[in-house]
Amino acid sequence: MLFDSSPSVEAREPSAPPLHPLELYGRLLDAASGDDGVEGAVLRHADGATEPLALHRWLGPATSDDRIALHGIAGPVLDVGCGPGRLLAALSDAGHPSMGIDVSPVAVRLARRGGGRAMMGTVFSPSLETGWGTVLLMDGNVGIGGRPSRLLARVAALLRPGGQVIAELEPSECGSRTDRIRLEWGEHASDWFSWARLDAEGLAAAATTAGLRVVEVFGAPGRRFARLVHHS
Repeated sequence: MLFDSSPSVEAREPSAPPLHPLELYGRLLDAASGDDGVEGAVLRHADGATEPLALHRWLGPATSDDRIALHGIAGPVLDVGCGPGRLLAALSDAGHPSMGIDVSPVAVRLARRGGGRAMMGTVFSPSLETGWGTVLLMDGNVGIGGRPSRLLARVAALLRPGGQVIAELEPSECGSRTDRIRLEWGEHASDWFSWARLDAEGLAAAATTAGLRVVEVFGAPGRRFARLVHHS
């Protein structure tokens, strides 16, 4: 979950009781995919800083930067935290067999509506298929749960021999850290949850403990990606 950058806004406490993050995320996706709009939707860090959510990018078609990340990948492809499915649509267009997984029922519904194969669940589910040629951790999803080494170890176990992971990085000037964050929209806020943010150095360190290694960092100005393979 990478976010568009902008100056912080004045801190305030929403008036409504906090919602589960998935509940508020689902409401935001539904509103942004319809006619209601989501003006003022932000992510707040525990230090008070805020960033607007990149809902327009998540719900739109794959961008040129997305396609740079997907260029030359091998199927089948597992998109972890697939959201509303823009990458699944791009993979389908390119002829790659793919599946998305997401813990949000709204995201899965939207991904399926867009023609993607998607299932609701967690990447840690023991019933999840293995043998993937590529696993995607885009939009900062390497930070899911705030424990990137644990996530990467699980992803490594899902790959077939010779498989790869494509992970999106934070800009190098942001460094690597684990934050407590929450979603906010109007009078609503979610409960706080943990999310890790990794630059290239932080990803390399987390990958090593997970049995993976970074073999390439690539991308375009504003968005950077890393290619990881099993350590050998």
